[in-house]
Amino acid sequence: MVGVSSLSPGEYIALKRGDLLTSGELSAATQETIKVIGLDEGRCREHSQNCIDILSSTAGIAEERRLSALAELWLQEAMSKAGSSSDIPSTEADIYAWIEVARHTYAYLFFSERSPGERAFEDRQIQVRDYYNYSVQQIVSWLFQQNLSAIEYKSRSYSLDTPRLSGWKVTTDFTGVRFAGDIDLPENLVPASSLVFSGLRSTYRRDGFGAELVAVIDDSLALHRARPYSEMPFPALTALIHFSGEDLAQVLSTQSLEVIVRDPYQDASVQLHGQQIPLAANFTAGYGLWLANSGFSRQAIRSLLGHSQGINRPHLYMMQPFDPERRIILMLHGLGSSPEAWVNVANEVLGDESLRQHFQVWQIYYPTNMPLPINHTAIRRTVKETLLELDPTTETLASQGIVLIGHSMGGVLARLMVSSSQGRLWSEFVEQRQLPKAHRQLAQQRLAPLLRFESLPEIKRAIFIAAPHRGTPVAGNRLGRAVARFVRLPLTLLEEFDDVIRALANTDAESDGAYLRLPNSIDNLSEADPFIRATANLPISPQVHYHSIIAQRDTSVPLEVSDDGIVPYASAHLPGAISEKVFIAGHSVQETAQAILEIRRILHQDLTEYSN
Repeated sequence: MVGVSSLSPGEYIALKRGDLLTSGELSAATQETIKVIGLDEGRCREHSQNCIDILSSTAGIAEERRLSALAELWLQEAMSKAGSSSDIPSTEADIYAWIEVARHTYAYLFFSERSPGERAFEDRQIQVRDYYNYSVQQIVSWLFQQNLSAIEYKSRSYSLDTPRLSGWKVTTDFTGVRFAGDIDLPENLVPASSLVFSGLRSTYRRDGFGAELVAVIDDSLALHRARPYSEMPFPALTALIHFSGEDLAQVLSTQSLEVIVRDPYQDASVQLHGQQIPLAANFTAGYGLWLANSGFSRQAIRSLLGHSQGINRPHLYMMQPFDPERRIILMLHGLGSSPEAWVNVANEVLGDESLRQHFQVWQIYYPTNMPLPINHTAIRRTVKETLLELDPTTETLASQGIVLIGHSMGGVLARLMVSSSQGRLWSEFVEQRQLPKAHRQLAQQRLAPLLRFESLPEIKRAIFIAAPHRGTPVAGNRLGRAVARFVRLPLTLLEEFDDVIRALANTDAESDGAYLRLPNSIDNLSEADPFIRATANLPISPQVHYHSIIAQRDTSVPLEVSDDGIVPYASAHLPGAISEKVFIAGHSVQETAQAILEIRRILHQDLTEYSN
């Protein structure tokens, strides 16, 4: 007799889409195929190899149905050998089942009755694609681990280009992939699917074909190298496995496979068997892993306080390998902070398909204890040296139309980078002093680079976020002065400027007269500081379009006299801004959803205007 019962929507979806990867049970489609050929599901669960042999030789089953069921049965066999579903296969014998998963899914996708495009909306194809992606993840991870072991034991018969697998001819294709520092081999490969992050609002992916991986590069010496920049040491990769053969029989019998690895920032698709196939990608995992392992928070505080193991000069981090055909978004963090301040801003930008296609993100990490003029000069030099090394002709898109984003003290530095001193600072701090000729020459040598500058011509747009352009009373109040006393400048810096400070004070080294103290960053942020007052009204280049994002902590206070808890509105406001948005938030407004949406709006506006 035939009976009938009802399913809830949830039960229906679970029945249609549940499988070994999602529920731990064979999918409904595979169970039906097993029943059609007269096999018992329970027996197949216990003896999957026996079911595989019978299904492979049974006539009268459509190839799509047969291959998809075989792929899931091989998946069951492979998973039964693993300690857990996330374990990389431990032996060479274990990897063969995963290869059969990849082989049968590959055959289903490209050598069955219909093309992938004809099955685009079918749940079964999505399941089979997931089997393929997961099996490739396991195979490539295993091959990589074998490669590391062989290198460790200095095996001459094993290299990245010719991984070894008994009974198989394995080749590799790394077209377009380059690791940070031009190294040949990363320290590790981490499946992106295994990573779960806190502190990130979203994970941005691209559905498609291939295993989403993160390469781990040893970047521990990046800040100590002479080179002013480094690429993010956790680049995203997408791996595929291609089986040789021109028809189904050849694919199912071949003992040759090719591991294909691509940079998902460079390649959105790959051509296989005459079809353009979208590549899977994870654009968040590498960024999140970098920040989680960086130790930036502790290091930034050590730098502010002048402790050891901090940093003493700016360093530029690229969020992806340098691309001359993508324009640059350059980010500057604030006081006592680090690239972690941009965690959700950068992630949301990289997660936007249109922005990702046209921009690359650079972040400056700098010691926030240093005086503003010294940090400003050093950051300028870092950006210029990086551009000169990567694009000496300055003719690529990367060197044109940079968008600069600065938060808090980073916003003050950003404004200096797009301003002209016009001789005002030199006049204010040097010319008005009656200095002997020798002292004037000394000032010219030491201070001219700090006090004379023009807008960086590569920057065409700037976004200032909660920036105290005219200083903040917090830096000069009792608490601010107390904190400033804990800030320590490097001894080498004090020694470098000691003589010129004495000269400006018109005081002999043996004199008991007044002595000008070299200010630190908190001193510079006081609304009474001579440098912040002298630079408050420097003209911004007419070639730069600029925007302000400002926070207001208390809406009961009139905007003109409000603040964000640290920066007054009157200090953050800039006349002439193309746009000014005020959000109800505290000083870390750059992390709010509203501010990030505004940044994305400005960047999309920039794309439209730049292309016209």
